[in-house]
Amino acid sequence: MRIVLADDHEVVRAGFKMILEQDAEISVVAEAADGEQAYAIVAREHPDVLLMDISMPPGQSGLVACEKIARDFPSTKIVILTMFAEPEYLFYTLRGGASGYVLKNSTSEELLSAVHAVAGGGSYIHPKMASLLTKQLVGASEEEDRSYQHLSNRELEILQLLAKGYTNKEISERIFLSVKTVEAHRSKIYKKLGFASRADLVSYALKHKLLDV
Repeated sequence: MRIVLADDHEVVRAGFKMILEQDAEISVVAEAADGEQAYAIVAREHPDVLLMDISMPPGQSGLVACEKIARDFPSTKIVILTMFAEPEYLFYTLRGGASGYVLKNSTSEELLSAVHAVAGGGSYIHPKMASLLTKQLVGASEEEDRSYQHLSNRELEILQLLAKGYTNKEISERIFLSVKTVEAHRSKIYKKLGFASRADLVSYALKHKLLDV
């Protein structure tokens, strides 16, 4: 089984590579430091499985890469390897084409089980995530928070691009605004919705399915 590892931390990649290659059936054929590299390597190597973090350098994030790779190279199965234990990330990556979702604090056995499961055409969700998912579905409130409706169309567009991992400069080039104007919009978005960090913004966008628009 041919595996590609994508994570922006070299030490992390080395650790997971060591775990994976303890299995005689697995060979790590290449490594990537961001989503852009992951896409290029999958295009070249056509591995059986891509094991990928979703929190990588802005503009080349795993969230964006997951969708593109699943769309263009469906024979490569994607396992998300992440620290994020929020159901919103799980929902989004599965909708984007991932077949597995594993937390970075998983045991070696869990990681190997995930890789073998998806390589065989199945799926794998970390037990903790499956439990959280069940609780969220059972206890979901019928009253949906739609505070994003207070954003202007331009602010909503910028929120979506920020959540996908684009930098202020990349957004300015994409929608033909100055970087200062993008920064001003970003500050207003954070203030209106009460965000303290990009992680808050991404979680919010995933929860409300704003990246599907």
